[in-house]
Parts: sequence; C-alpha cells; structure tokens
Amino acid sequence: METRAAAGAAQPSGQRTRMRLPPRVSLRTAATADVPAIAAIYGEQVATGTASFEYDPPAVAEMMRRYDASVTAGFPWFVADDDQAGVIGYTFASPYRPRPGYRYTVEDSVYVAPAAAGRGIGAALLARLIEACTARGDRLMVAVIGDVANGASIAVHRKLGFVEVGRMPGVGWKFDRWIESVLMQRALGEGAAAAPALR
Repeated sequence: METRAAAGAAQPSGQRTRMRLPPRVSLRTAATADVPAIAAIYGEQVATGTASFEYDPPAVAEMMRRYDASVTAGFPWFVADDDQAGVIGYTFASPYRPRPGYRYTVEDSVYVAPAAAGRGIGAALLARLIEACTARGDRLMVAVIGDVANGASIAVHRKLGFVEVGRMPGVGWKFDRWIESVLMQRALGEGAAAAPALR
C-alpha cells in the first residue's frame, strides 16, 4: 500500500506534484477483490451521470473481464482505499486508439464515489496514474471528459498539467439530450521532444 506522500506525478520538468489525501485514505494498486467496489462506483456514474456514455451499468462479471484484459495488457489500475469505507475511487489507463502509431498515448479514467467527492481523491488518483504511465514509457495522456458541464473533472485535469485541446459539441446522446465533450492532454516524461524507447 502506498503512503499519502507517495501520491505524486512526474511532471515534464522531472518534478513531482504532491497530492494530499484525507486522513484514513491511501492509494494502492487495484486487485481482483476490488472489482465489485469498482463496478459499484462506475455503475452509479453510468446510471446517473455523463462521465460515461454507457447506458446500462455493467455487471461485476463484465467489469472483471475489462479489468483482467487491461491488467494483462500492462495498463495500471489504482484505488483509493478508506480504512473505514473501503474503496472510494479508482483510476486506470487504457489505449487511446488501437493502431500501433498511438501506442505511446494513453487515455485516463478516474471515478470517485459521490460521498467522497470534493476531498482531493480524484486528483491524488490521477497524479498516481500519471506517475505510473510515465514510468511505463508513455509520452502523452489524453482525457476525454464526457460532459463540458463536468467542471470538477476539468479543474482536476488542469491542476495536474492538462491543457484543453478541443471540444466536440453534440458528440454524445444521453438522458435525452446532446452532450459536448472536452478533450485535454498532458505530456509525459519527455513528451514529443525525443523519440520513445521502442516497445
């Protein structure tokens, strides 16, 4: 389990951004046993929010399939663990696009239980994910924020060095309305300043 002090991100300059977590909360690598809690957090967002454009909350078995496939492919997953409430948030990286030319670019996903929102959990999770993806040799992280109205997510990404690079009006349809998405990105390590190590 990681200490609160370890929740940081490698900045392009090589510095780390320390994210302070609330008391009783720590970050750690996600495990198979966490998938039911992950499914519950994600399912609530699918059912009530616009961060995801899925309509039906996936069953635990489907979330397990997604988790296993992602971890087997080498992508990092982390959870925020409250020593009383259990898992209250999670984050993971996934391929931005499947074609090989995109293999140094990842997309982030961060979800926090509603009861834990506004406590810095999302920022700490994202910082840890940035650090892990930098260590993997990834060079760019992309955030596709499902709804332009999700100011909290935009603010967290901006705080951690992401810049807005575009908007897609009317790209999604959910809850009987068109939704505009925001695209943000952040360089990892040397970014595009040098060729990556081949993999």
